Amino acid sequence: MEDKNGNVTQSQKNDSPWNKDHKVTGPVKHEPLFNMNPKQVKFSLWFFFFTLLTIMVINASLGQMKQTDKTISFSEFKQKIENGEITKVRITPKLYYGTSETASNQSKKEAPTIIYQAVPINDPTFVPLMDSHKVDYSAAAEKNPFLMNFLLSWILPFAFIYIIWKLMAGKMGNLGSSVMNFGRNKSMIVAETDTGVKFDDVAGAEESIEELKEVVDFLENPDKYTAIGGKIPKGVLLVGSPGTGKTLLARAVAGEAKVPFFRMSGADFVEMFVGVGAARVRDLFHQAREKSPCIIFIDELDAIGKSRVNVAGGNDEREQTLNQLLVEMDGFDSRSGVILLGATNRPEILDPALMRPGRFDRQVVMDRPDINGREAILKIHVKDVKLADSVDLNKIARATPGFVGADLANIINEAALMAVRAGRKEVRQEDLEEAIEKTVAGLQKKNRLINPKERKIVAHHETGHALTAAFTPEADPVQKITIVPRGISALGYTLQTPTEDRFLMSKEELFCKIDVLLGGRAAEQLIFGEISTGAANDLTRATDIARSMITEYGMSDKFKNMVLTKRGSQFLGPAAQPGMQREYSEATQQYIDEEVARILEERYVRVFNLLKEKKPVLISIAEKLLEVETLEADEFYKMAGVKA
Repeated sequence: MEDKNGNVTQSQKNDSPWNKDHKVTGPVKHEPLFNMNPKQVKFSLWFFFFTLLTIMVINASLGQMKQTDKTISFSEFKQKIENGEITKVRITPKLYYGTSETASNQSKKEAPTIIYQAVPINDPTFVPLMDSHKVDYSAAAEKNPFLMNFLLSWILPFAFIYIIWKLMAGKMGNLGSSVMNFGRNKSMIVAETDTGVKFDDVAGAEESIEELKEVVDFLENPDKYTAIGGKIPKGVLLVGSPGTGKTLLARAVAGEAKVPFFRMSGADFVEMFVGVGAARVRDLFHQAREKSPCIIFIDELDAIGKSRVNVAGGNDEREQTLNQLLVEMDGFDSRSGVILLGATNRPEILDPALMRPGRFDRQVVMDRPDINGREAILKIHVKDVKLADSVDLNKIARATPGFVGADLANIINEAALMAVRAGRKEVRQEDLEEAIEKTVAGLQKKNRLINPKERKIVAHHETGHALTAAFTPEADPVQKITIVPRGISALGYTLQTPTEDRFLMSKEELFCKIDVLLGGRAAEQLIFGEISTGAANDLTRATDIARSMITEYGMSDKFKNMVLTKRGSQFLGPAAQPGMQREYSEATQQYIDEEVARILEERYVRVFNLLKEKKPVLISIAEKLLEVETLEADEFYKMAGVKA
């Protein structure tokens, strides 16, 4: 349409030139044959180089396409001049080119021109030779093409640098475009199908699961809590020893809640550039708010959450990251559906500002499982393992006090590997027991050669441990004695299994532990009249127990109910090992040393007298051990005359 002034209106500009009946309703624009969109046309530097190189090669070869060059020696070249075969010579810095008159006469027949070429030699007689034979000679200057020099001197070096830079950028994640993306976080969004873990897959932590079920319930039914005015904790900190299942439990929370799961390690925030960690924290929480309701899980929180108290110098990058984390935790409301889970095995070194209410409001302790928890964990890990009917998981749980979930999973896997190695299609009880011994004492070294004297010493040493434990009421019962070498330095060992999990120990029970540890050294002195280095580890452990009784447990006669501790240097931070500064005098230190020596001497005398009284039994059990190498509990207690 046209307006009163004859101009085309906007509606006509937007209409298609073709109507529904395929008739022209407006001016037709003739499209070019090759419709090249400028955004789709990309200049290729490689195409430019390839085209230029092709042109130069064609140009250099066109002039010599009908020539046949024959390279001859310089002496032969001179000889052909003397014979009259070469009548024209062209001299260049690198080669002499000679053309025969006969070949020139045949050029009309389009025969190929024969050109003789030779490498020049500094010969003063060469020019007079050509003059004497009336040879037409001329000199050609060395070609120095500007385009070639420019290409070799400027274009190719810069092209090489550009290629190297692009390769490095690709390996570093597009460095050219990622410099501004250092602050992007490295979190992995794991959906419900990716976690594949439920609370039923976590055993031995029932109390911790109950604490986290509230978090899941809040994410599923937030109105139930907000209606009464309650608020779910902003942050939940999972605390426990390595291998207790903190990460597994966090994945189970995400699997139960069916929400996005942001998983990061504390070390992922820290980079060599100051400020990158803080930027990643901001980006992480920004993504979490967009994906809410969701769960943020930061594993190994102590990597960025270390206390800033009494730390000389500090770490600017880590402190800025921690400060940003504190700000973000204050800045988001739990009602938004973002829950922060943290995990650490060193809660004592975390910054107090991170642990206050309003940030990590709740701490969930992942303790080492008890006997029932260990049995439940074993049942989970053996779901996909073929077990023999005779396998008793309760017995395995009793034989593994102090083991965490990761240890138990490793035992099941080791037992399965042993069964395959033995050519069996199912795991037996002995496979599981051997896996426990391998975990505790190391791999068996049956082929290690031990001379008869040392072997006899080891047999009496281990029998001394076992007899002391058998005749000490508070000691753990003996399960096995062996003189088969294991691990790096163990030439034998005595395996004791507690009847129940213990959390407290009396003074008398600690004395009993010292007695059992000293039993090996006492047996050596009793039988051989001398001592060896085999008791080094036993003496270390016995000394530690005695020193702890005095300095930590307040069990000394002089410093009753008093703890004598040592403090690390303030410049090393609270995580430093103790022993840098004493909080007591030199006289007290002398008393501690003397008291430790007195306790060890008294217990050693008691053990020596006990074994001296049982010397015939000690010798008979040691001889049996030398014969069979391993004694089980039933046979040992029968020979010792003690009821198991």
